[in-house]
Amino acid sequence: MPEAKKNSVASTLLGLLGSRRDTPETFDGEHQPAAGEGQLENHLGGDEARNYRQYEYDMVAPHVGKSLLEVGSGLGHFSEQFAGRLDYLVVSDNDSYCVEQLNKRYAGRDDVEVLDLALPAEIKIKRKVDTVVMMNVLEHIKDDVQALKDLASVVEPGGRIVIWVPGYMQLYGDFDRKVGHVTRYTPKTLRATVTGAGLNIDTLKPINFLGGIAWWAAVRRGGAGYPDPKLVKIYDRTVVPTTRAIEKVIRPPFGQTVFCVARVPE
Repeated sequence: MPEAKKNSVASTLLGLLGSRRDTPETFDGEHQPAAGEGQLENHLGGDEARNYRQYEYDMVAPHVGKSLLEVGSGLGHFSEQFAGRLDYLVVSDNDSYCVEQLNKRYAGRDDVEVLDLALPAEIKIKRKVDTVVMMNVLEHIKDDVQALKDLASVVEPGGRIVIWVPGYMQLYGDFDRKVGHVTRYTPKTLRATVTGAGLNIDTLKPINFLGGIAWWAAVRRGGAGYPDPKLVKIYDRTVVPTTRAIEKVIRPPFGQTVFCVARVPE
């Protein structure tokens, strides 16, 4: 491909995904920011990314039973989607602002428990759950095997731990460092972590193929500081639906995300 054409493609992807602007003032360059308006990882969680949020839900929902522990709940938007089908919900975060907001959101709800949780740790909840969901959490934890062991201890035998993590170290860049990612996973490395925790694997695959290409072009090659919400909206309307259509036909060889459904032995 001619060099001018390569630059044009990279520029287009960079424009869709990211911005070279400085990171928000709430980020100090050393610590993961609080999960408020300026949190770097929340740019795919607002109104600008409805298709992506639906993509997440559609991937996870078939594996959620009647009782759920969500690790890293943030402000509770994702787990709230399951509220009507659950008998028992546990939401958790290790950010004080998030925990405060979760307590406000679920105040007076006897079927919902709020935890201040930083894994690895002993998990104290009222009763075991049949499902744990971790959306972009495991990559923050250095001892990821122990974290999964701790989670498995509060899951019913035969229950599931659904894991959504950023994929492939080739995509690891300044953004990952800024938000505290210890690693990005491949199916092979995530398999090693999951089986090392004594769990079985039902599903393990890379997803969001086109998103991976865009991420590489924008963040790794283009030097984007963080996703620009306005341009993410364009990405959400174009790339996400195309990616979903492709993944219905073929299994992509890699992706921006690795998706796993692990099962606790009976």
